[in-house]
Amino acid sequence: MLVYLLPIYLLLLTGFKPFDQVDLKTMWNLPVGGLYIDNFIAGYKQLAPNIDNSLKMVIPEALLSALLGSINGYLLAKWKFKGSNLLFSLILFGMFIPYQSILIPLVKFMQSINLYGDLPGLVMVHIIYGIPITTLIFRNYYAGISSEILEAGRIDGASLLGLYRYIMFPLSAPSFAVVIIWQFTQAWNEFLFAVVLTNQSNWPVTVALNNLAGSQLVQWNVLMAATFMAALPTMLVYIFLGRFFLRGLMAGALKE
Repeated sequence: MLVYLLPIYLLLLTGFKPFDQVDLKTMWNLPVGGLYIDNFIAGYKQLAPNIDNSLKMVIPEALLSALLGSINGYLLAKWKFKGSNLLFSLILFGMFIPYQSILIPLVKFMQSINLYGDLPGLVMVHIIYGIPITTLIFRNYYAGISSEILEAGRIDGASLLGLYRYIMFPLSAPSFAVVIIWQFTQAWNEFLFAVVLTNQSNWPVTVALNNLAGSQLVQWNVLMAATFMAALPTMLVYIFLGRFFLRGLMAGALKE
């Protein structure tokens, strides 16, 4: 725990110092003369538009990829059809395709459909890349739910979508917690797609943070304060929703 908390401690320590106190020799020393909060104010002013861009990206991405993964997992777990296992294996194959290997065709494709440089295009890419892991989580979770429940629903006249809407979806809260937290974190922290597929006005916070460092002089105190603010949303998600993430894992969301 201490090893993981040390970088956070150093971020805060440097973020609360004026620039003349930032030095490698004294980086573990407490700020002299009190806490200097102007760094956080300056960092927020520079990152505010990009934080807004990140929120506009990760919220729909997390919700839509979770919904698609839930539907895929339901069909692959409870509605076996010829070739379903092969289809599931092909979907999982998408988890092992390196981002770098598809960047050039991806850029060309996004340009051809007029989504290059905009947030909707980045959202779509994250949703598609999230389908394999979300499908895996939901499929394994649904496989542990008794099929007798669905049989009872069929007897009562429920359709394919009716069974999902009234039976499987209400039982999916643990898996949705796992998937939404996972997808939110992955999309918020992602850098490669963001820097390649968006223009400057649509940069998410990770790209903007990288460009805070100047070519001649780096204001480490402002950069550290901005870095902490960029990492804060994901930390808060795990602090306040971490128990739901663990409950989802214990409920079988990642069991094979």
